[in-house]
Amino acid sequence: MSGRSNGLRAYALLYLLFLYAPILLLPLFAFNSGTIIAFPLQGFTTDWFTQMWGNPTLRRALSNSLIIAVSASVMATCLGVFAARATTRFTFPGKGGIMGFIMLPMVLPEIIVAMSLLVVLLGLGIELSILTVILGHTLICMPYGIAILSTAFSSLDRSLEEAAYDLGETKWGAFRLITLPLVMPGIISSLLISFTISLDEFIIAFFLAGTEPTLPTYIFSQLRFPKQIPSIMALGTVLVALSILLLGIGEYFRRRGIARMGGKNGGGFL
Repeated sequence: MSGRSNGLRAYALLYLLFLYAPILLLPLFAFNSGTIIAFPLQGFTTDWFTQMWGNPTLRRALSNSLIIAVSASVMATCLGVFAARATTRFTFPGKGGIMGFIMLPMVLPEIIVAMSLLVVLLGLGIELSILTVILGHTLICMPYGIAILSTAFSSLDRSLEEAAYDLGETKWGAFRLITLPLVMPGIISSLLISFTISLDEFIIAFFLAGTEPTLPTYIFSQLRFPKQIPSIMALGTVLVALSILLLGIGEYFRRRGIARMGGKNGGGFL
């Protein structure tokens, strides 16, 4: 049994190394003075970060991506609050089928979702822009927000709301004063995970952005030019650091919310 356990541990370590080694190489080449992405490294420099920030097209793509990510995360979280509240508090005909349909984008291939949205939007005569990307990202992010918020709402003690009703509070007042503060860590977690997913998402943006660049599509377009690769490595380093920071903050609030409501932590976001 001990040998089998050691074998599984070694397999897990090799798997994690294979998965994350390319990400660990990003900062190495981002601070390398050489323009060729190869070993041995030539020297330390921060010029690629300066060149990255001085690129106006990159700044426009970053601005577009931030607008999209903030808008999509807010919309996905608001819709997720409604869905999570309904599924954890009420019973209605077709509840399982409706929730399964809402959660379907989580398991569908994104290219299928993107092509379907593109056909529908063009059929309706809607011009491709940042707005269409926001709608697509909201659709993709909402299932993740619902998964987080459902846990927060299901862990909430209903007797607290009932006590507020007995004291003369309205349903809206009880939700605003009692329910909302208790599920706020889940809401913050949903916002952060949705923001991260939207910021990193490529396929939906590639199909629905039209002529407006986003950060992932800009990175993809620059990979054809070898001289731009070091700047892309610097940009990738910043994005990885930002993603790790946001996911860490989101996980902190998720665990804080579970502990606040007396629940047990059953794992990470997914």
